[in-house]
Formats: sequence, C-alpha cells, structure tokens
Amino acid sequence: MLYNPTPDSLFAPKSTVDPVGFSKVAIVTGCASGIGLAVTQLLLAHQFEVCGLDIAEFDYNLVRVSDHGRFHFTRVDLTAPGACEEGVRICVAAFGSRIDVLVNVAGLMDNFSSADGVTDDVWDRVLAVNLTVPVKMMRSVIPYMQAKKDGVIINVASTAATSGAVAGIAYTSSKHGLLGATKNVAWRFRNDGIRCNAVLPGAIDSSIGQAIAKGPVALDSAAFAEVEPVHALQPKASETTPTITPLEVAKTITFLISDQARTINGASLPVDKGWGVI
Repeated sequence: MLYNPTPDSLFAPKSTVDPVGFSKVAIVTGCASGIGLAVTQLLLAHQFEVCGLDIAEFDYNLVRVSDHGRFHFTRVDLTAPGACEEGVRICVAAFGSRIDVLVNVAGLMDNFSSADGVTDDVWDRVLAVNLTVPVKMMRSVIPYMQAKKDGVIINVASTAATSGAVAGIAYTSSKHGLLGATKNVAWRFRNDGIRCNAVLPGAIDSSIGQAIAKGPVALDSAAFAEVEPVHALQPKASETTPTITPLEVAKTITFLISDQARTINGASLPVDKGWGVI
C-alpha cells in the first residue's frame, strides 16, 4: 500500500497544541505518493504547516479537510533550472520566512543496469532526481535555517546507499552520493543548529523488478538476475514483523525531526528489518 487512505486515523494530538510541529514549517518533496505522502500526512497530523512539491498531481482527498489550510501544494519538476529555488520561494510566500524542516523524499529508481549497460538518459535522470535535486533543495533552505540557528533536514536514501548489490549503478551511485551529502551538511552546519540525517528504507514493494518492467525503461534482466537473490533475502512479513510501509518510514522521519533526536546528526538510520546487515 503506497499510502494511508484514511488520514484521520494517522494521529490525533491529545492537546490543542502539538509540540512536535505546532507553528513550524516543513517542505516535503515527492509529496504526492509513497513515503512522501505518508510524511506529509503525518506532519500535518502533528500540526506542521507543509509545503509539498511533486512532479505529479496531488489528491487532496488524501489529506484531512481540517489540514487543508496548513498545506500548500505546488506541482513542479524540480530538475528544471531554478525549480528548487522557486519551490522554496513559494513556501516562503505561503507560510513566511520560517523554514524548520526539509524532507527530501522525491526519488527515481533505475532499471538495474550495470556500468556496461546504463544509458545516458537513465544515468542523467536518476542522478538529477536522486542527488542533484536534494543538494539544491538543501542549498536553498540552509540560509533560512541559519538565520534562526535551527533546522532539520532528512534525506530519504535507501539500502542501496550502503550496498552495491540491490540496485543498478545509477540508483546505487545516487544514493551513495546522497549519504555523503548528508554527512557533509551535518558536519559543516553543526554549529548553526542544523541537523541533517538520512533514513535508509528497505524495499517497500518487494515486486520492484516487475514494477520496473512495466515502466518506460526496459528492465535490464541480466543485471537484475545478479541482485535478485539479495532481494529474496529481505525479511518476510509475519504476524510479529509486519511489512514495511511508507507510514513506518514516515514515523521514523518524524522521530528524527523531533526534539527527542536533537543530538542525532549525520546519522544513517536503516528502516529495513535488518536487511541492511547482509
């Protein structure tokens, strides 16, 4: 399931003021589906004002009517020149000059091609979406966070950020790069009150190969055959260990945003039920 279709059941604060998000502003990229939608729903439930950015249209039926006033959506291709900066300007126009949180979720899977088969189109597009956009978004929000000496950035990476055996070369390189960018930002701006962490989800959809096969770029079957045995080692859902959902990842992100994680900076937190230890 890509999202929680009943946002009213996500979270209900016990008081009228939720200290996690009340009066705070968050930007979420890739907000229209999957992890991005779950993060958007959960942050709104915690009383954040949320500026959502996505190349796809947003279904407002997936957000509680009571939250509509604190949600501003802009449909945008963040790989376009100046689009990241414009997305931040739109957020400032909607909610003021305070930006407390950036969650870089928008991402693109490759077709599992290795170095001997990856095309320029796949390489350029995956690196642009998965690495260049998050860096440009961080570049755009950091001045606002520096101004108030406070801010949290969460980058959604992947198990592929630490493993070379779960995806193609483009996706693997982009997520390794995103992890490096996360660490660099965490160290560089640690004295400005800015924390930058990454979450590393396992495969949310275990049939990812079939999904890629249905996409616009043909699956590299030979390359996928080399990583398929590793995908088969993912922990299976059971009564005691349910499948990993976007909402589970969103809950982890919300924890890292909260003051409970105020000393956690530059971390790479797996959300994969142990798959990443292989």
